[in-house]
Parts: sequence; structure tokens; C-alpha cells
Amino acid sequence: MTAAEVRTLEIVRVDYGHPDAMRLIEEVQAEYVVRYGSRDETPLDPLMFAPPAGSFFVGYLDDSAVATGAWRRSGVEALGTARTAEIKRMYVAPRAQRAGHARRMLAHLEASAREAGFEALVLETGERQPEAISLYTSAGYEPIPAFGYYRDSPINRCFARRID
Repeated sequence: MTAAEVRTLEIVRVDYGHPDAMRLIEEVQAEYVVRYGSRDETPLDPLMFAPPAGSFFVGYLDDSAVATGAWRRSGVEALGTARTAEIKRMYVAPRAQRAGHARRMLAHLEASAREAGFEALVLETGERQPEAISLYTSAGYEPIPAFGYYRDSPINRCFARRID
């Protein structure tokens, strides 16, 4: 894609049950099946993503939903603060990958969580997602002790970054 072809990702806050969000969540779940052999079974309540406890976003190119990202209040203490939010459901559809949209979504999540009063973001991913690990580490996220639903999995990888 040339610089002239780069389109701006428009990021919109939506409810967790929004049809575009649900379609993209199903796409990422299918990707988890390919990479890990099963869907992500982390228990999620849609209310976790309702302000002020969290927010869910969909990224659009023109009128096409191509990305998701969310954060929810977290009980994890990291990098010297308990005022943390957890990143969830970061995903860019294959048709829109390698154009900087994941980095743009991540920056939006950081800004919106900071505006909501959080001091750090935490996240868990897996070693079979090297692209995600590369994105997070290049954006300044540091490894932290395992937490969350998959904390006992040997392939679990957790990261955090101060955003205040």
C-alpha cells in the first residue's frame, strides 16, 4: 500500500453487543482456534465494557469494520499502581493488516483509558501471537507476572505500560 492509498482508521465507541463488534470478535475467535486449538474462554460480561468501567471500540475504513479494541477496569497491580485497565479484544482483520491500524487502535485505547483516570494498561496474550507481542513491546509495554484466566498456561505472556 502506498502513502497515497493509506486510509485513516475511524475509531468509534460501541456497545459490546454491536453487530460489527460481534462479527469481528467471531473472526478473532476463529484465529484463536487456528493458533491455539480453541476459542478464548476468558469469562466476559458485556457490562465490563460500559463506561465508566470500560469501553469497546470498532475501527472503520470507509464504512467497513476492520478492527476492534477494548479496555476494562482491572484488579491487577502493575508498574507501581493499582489504577489499571486491561486491554481486551485487540484485532485487525487480515484485509486491513500491515497498515498501522493496530498501533492506531492501541494509541486510542491508551488515550481513552488515561482520560478515564487509569494510570497503566495491562494485557495478556500468548506466545503464538508474535505480531501482538512485537506491537506491544515496540509501544513500550514491559513483561509482568502472569495474571488472568490463562495465568497458569506456559504460553501466557503478560505486559503492562504506564499511561499517566
